Formats: sequence, structure tokens, C-alpha cells
Amino acid sequence: MNWEHIEGHWKQFKGNIRARWSRISDDELDRIAGKRERLAGKLQERYGASRDEIERQLRDFAGETGGRHTQ
Repeated sequence: MNWEHIEGHWKQFKGNIRARWSRISDDELDRIAGKRERLAGKLQERYGASRDEIERQLRDFAGETGGRHTQ
């Protein structure tokens, strides 16, 4: 799945993201507003992971999601 789909359906995907990366608050997810770069930066900040590791996790997330989202 491409990130544009996730961004376009951000409200539905927030639950999936929160379940996977629980250190991100709901307020932060609202401010991120589906922007991949903002999410990547916040994940780096919260988890102390490298940019490469975060990018891998985001690719995995997009692939695993495959069009499924919570309502």
C-alpha cells in the first residue's frame, strides 16, 4: 500500500499506528496528520532508533496494513 492511501485515511489508521507504536500520543498523531516524515521523526524521537530502522518499520507497517484499517 502506498503512503498516500494511509494519509488519506489517517483517522482510520491511527488506531493501527497507536497499537504498533504505543509511545506516540493521540495528540501527536493528530498533529502528524498522516505525514510520513512527521511520523518518522516522532518515532525516531520516541524510540531512539536510526532513520533506516524507522523507514524499515514504516515500510513493514504499510505492507502489513495492505488496505485493512480499523473503523
